[in-house]
Amino acid sequence: MKRWLPRLAVMLIVLAAVLAGTFQYGLHLLRDQVLAALGSRGEVGQIEVGLDAVVLHDLRIRAEREGPAAWPAEDELRADRVVVVPQLRDLLSARVRIARITVEGVYLSMLRTRQGALQVLPALIGRPADEAATPLPDIHIAQIELRDAALDFFDASVRRTPHRLAFEAVSADLGPVDLPALATEAQLQVDGTVKGPRTDGRFSLQGTLRPSTRDMNLTFELRGADLVAFQPYLIQAAETGVKRGTMDLDLRPVVKDGRLRAPGRLTLTGLELASGNTFMGMPRAAVVGLMKDRDGRITADFTLEGRLDDPSFSLNEGLASRMASGVAESLGVSLGGLVRGVGSAGASAVKGVGEAVGKLFGD
Repeated sequence: MKRWLPRLAVMLIVLAAVLAGTFQYGLHLLRDQVLAALGSRGEVGQIEVGLDAVVLHDLRIRAEREGPAAWPAEDELRADRVVVVPQLRDLLSARVRIARITVEGVYLSMLRTRQGALQVLPALIGRPADEAATPLPDIHIAQIELRDAALDFFDASVRRTPHRLAFEAVSADLGPVDLPALATEAQLQVDGTVKGPRTDGRFSLQGTLRPSTRDMNLTFELRGADLVAFQPYLIQAAETGVKRGTMDLDLRPVVKDGRLRAPGRLTLTGLELASGNTFMGMPRAAVVGLMKDRDGRITADFTLEGRLDDPSFSLNEGLASRMASGVAESLGVSLGGLVRGVGSAGASAVKGVGEAVGKLFGD
């Protein structure tokens, strides 16, 4: 018995060394897979292979700056530190399976096109199929965490030069994610700050979504957002500008089998207008009067509805018609009374409010 104990100890040590070496080999293999997934525009300052994770420092995915796919920012993504923790049981398999990705000190840019489509990380998700040299492998990620993130949302659907909304101090949790198919339903939780010229607002977004089918069940809340930052969504070029004010928005978008239903509520508080004739289709004097009569606040309930695959469906137009009765009700008058009370521009007033909110979400 005593002779076998030393031999058993040696065998355990050798086995541990083999397992450790195999695990390190697997981590190095994961490092190579991560580099391949970043594509030709991706770069990393330093890569560390630790005991249980691969850590990337100074990650950058440069944006395409010329041609029809030109991006409005220098980078699609930057991050100070990315920790990639693999799922141990699949480390040496042909599949890339990640238990967790934590991204710290991250900058991410997003673009909504003139047609209303949202683009995020096109260098990864929108990579052409003919890039045979660096094809994106199938990747399963159980959880993605963003910490201390800054997001730029560029919207080309409201201005020829994309309008920029800046978000800071953003934390986000998303998962699971399967790339590149994006066919798995994922849980989403996001919160952060919306930057404004005078004041910053707070937002939160949570729920589930399946990007490949656009199915979703989300709850969105925006509180105290600076109206000046959202001015392109509220006015047309020839209308009165916004000097100050804040906006609260509640929205519950649900998409199932291509059909959208999103009840919501919009509240404008402390609205102060620059000189001009109209605001959101309503005479400026009427808007100022309504704000005074309601303690500086206008609230409207609305519901967005329609099929996303219907070419005739427009969120802007659909929202305008559904908000008309909601706005009139919030003012305490019938729609006909509103028209008679503010003159010929009254009919376009509620339509203007509806179109303004509709532009926030595109067609």
